[in-house]
Amino acid sequence: QAFSLFVKSKEVPVAAPVPGGEEARRWRCCRQAFEERSGIHRHVALQHAGDIGPQVETAAERVSAPVSSLGEAEGLNRCSHSSPEIFCTLPDTSHISNDDLTSKVGEVLLYYCYCDVKDPEKLSAWQKDLCHHLHLTGKVRVASEGINGTVGGSKVATSLYIEVMLSQPLFKDILCPEDFKSSAGGAHCFPDLRVGIFKEIVPLGIDPKIVSYKETGIHLSPQEFHREVEQYLSQASQGQNDTILLDCRNFYESKIGRFQGCLAPDIRKFSYFPSYVDENLELFKDKRVLMYCTGGIRCERGSAYLRSKAVCKEVYQLKGGIHKYLEEFPDGFYRGKLFVFDDRYAICSNEDIISACQYCGIMWDQYKLCSSQHCRQLVLTCPSCQNKGLTACCPVCQEKELKVTTRASGQTLKEECECTRRRPRVPIEHVSQRMLDTGE
Repeated sequence: QAFSLFVKSKEVPVAAPVPGGEEARRWRCCRQAFEERSGIHRHVALQHAGDIGPQVETAAERVSAPVSSLGEAEGLNRCSHSSPEIFCTLPDTSHISNDDLTSKVGEVLLYYCYCDVKDPEKLSAWQKDLCHHLHLTGKVRVASEGINGTVGGSKVATSLYIEVMLSQPLFKDILCPEDFKSSAGGAHCFPDLRVGIFKEIVPLGIDPKIVSYKETGIHLSPQEFHREVEQYLSQASQGQNDTILLDCRNFYESKIGRFQGCLAPDIRKFSYFPSYVDENLELFKDKRVLMYCTGGIRCERGSAYLRSKAVCKEVYQLKGGIHKYLEEFPDGFYRGKLFVFDDRYAICSNEDIISACQYCGIMWDQYKLCSSQHCRQLVLTCPSCQNKGLTACCPVCQEKELKVTTRASGQTLKEECECTRRRPRVPIEHVSQRMLDTGE
């Protein structure tokens, strides 16, 4: 009954009757129009499962609400059921044309905010409504420790998104305009919108209560980090160094772009980082560590974990990550492209290419997905090799076109390909003191 009432509240008037005398019905929700009952049912089940209970009380009122005010009505109704620290209204977009709000010329925002969230469900529901309202796509992770998002849309939409996020009482005095990293793009950079509730806003794989962002390393501004790297490289050239410049991203990220003289672990997932540190503790003993990642969030937990081992002299991290560094030093010590987790795969600030086509060896840094149907690995293959049909990540994928295996339970799994099998889950670094001293 609650489900039916919720769907009923989304009905809008229909001008023309349906041939045959049937009563015509249309629905509108999250600024989307639905012409079939199955469509609105699927949308409500996926996007509003947690909202149905609270909305029953106000469903009758909302049935008669004007179509143009449904979005605002949803926000106000949510707000009345929310905890005081989460303000759930939606911005007024009545003065903005649909073309401006949905323009393909836009940007992608990257941000995070660590804070205590008492009700992740409400924050998640509000984020879904807000992003749908502004026609934003992307990924947003919500947890009791905060929020982490990357969203794309028109510049009008992303500007409104930032404005609303800064006015959210939950983030007051924590989130600031500089915390939003932007790059050219738009809603087309993501296939859809995904908002979810997780245990961590960045997947380190360790309970936030055990390793907290509150125990993070010392933050360095891009200017301070630039000076530190400059000093590090200068000392390394003289054969004396007590510092490690550590890239805490995944191997396929550092492969196409990294800081000069860095140590880039050959790991596939950030959740492998703690094991990497454990297996290589001797490497970090009595060292100053300068850490960096894409936008800063992985360093928050990664530096906290490294500090918990009590082996380093000091642990520093680049505030705002590579994104903020490149805004101020596009031709600085970071060379190559910056990997991003959307359909662009990479953005650039300089012309350097530091990686190569894995088939012919010419300089190449534009990723594509492996051509095998069931593989999700990324591959560096140049146009010439692509024209020859060399489009898979490894010989196994190229020759066999991975077959899907199925467990008795019916769960479908993908076969591991050669490049996955031959890479150690946690590499043991064999780095000599001479290599560290020279910054190689």
